Amino acid sequence: MISVIKAHAYGNDFLFVHERDVGSADASALARAMCERHRGIGADGLIVFRRTARGAVMRLLNPDGSRAEVSGNGVRCLGAILAGGHLSEEDEARNRAKAAGEGSEVVIETDSGPKTLVWLKEEDGRHTFRASMGPPERIRRLDLDVDGGPVSAVALWMGNPQLVVLGSSLEDAEFRRLGPALEHHPAFPNRTNVELARVEAPDRVRIRIWERGVGPTESSGTGACAAAVAAASFGGTGRSADIVSPGGTQRVEWRDDGVYLTGWASVVLTGKWIA
Repeated sequence: MISVIKAHAYGNDFLFVHERDVGSADASALARAMCERHRGIGADGLIVFRRTARGAVMRLLNPDGSRAEVSGNGVRCLGAILAGGHLSEEDEARNRAKAAGEGSEVVIETDSGPKTLVWLKEEDGRHTFRASMGPPERIRRLDLDVDGGPVSAVALWMGNPQLVVLGSSLEDAEFRRLGPALEHHPAFPNRTNVELARVEAPDRVRIRIWERGVGPTESSGTGACAAAVAAASFGGTGRSADIVSPGGTQRVEWRDDGVYLTGWASVVLTGKWIA
């Protein structure tokens, strides 16, 4: 049996297992089985982690078993697990001295480098953090051909590959047409995350998210960051904006030293995987 914790941020849900419990098992196969929503527990990804003196180290696997570099919501969910005392007694004993308090920090090591979370508050089981997500890179406009028609988009690196279609319709038919087509577009041999985005005000952008290796998700932390950067670069918004997704609203600030993401995460359950 494997101990498992489930948490979500604005409906973007993850399963967390300690790396000692995974051992030599095939983590990709485990992700596919556990994340399956009818015969497994169901989630947008599996995060394998271990505690460190400063926080934790994590690696993220998508529901299709592929590896992902980072998740803004995933790191915040792991922060909520650490802050909420949901670890085993052994791990929690080590963590007790680092109980959450306003302004306290936890560092989550990811495949895209360390992400520092500043704990802001807890309310009704929701832990709110301001996360330092690092600087955006390789911001550029692209004109792509999709099914014989042109699509203008903004590509960038936000710790993972992102493609933002500004001014796009957010209607379901267009979302389900463009999402998979752009994820698998020949311009992105390793695939990409996709956001359809509409600027609603100088400080508000509404998005829908098609996540690489996942499909539709209710929220995405790195996707929200990418949409904010794209809108500030080419959509006429300021560098601080509310990013509204189907799961809720997160705040993104693009500062000189990088992008900061503020939002909450909540633990849903702890249990045992017996399959």
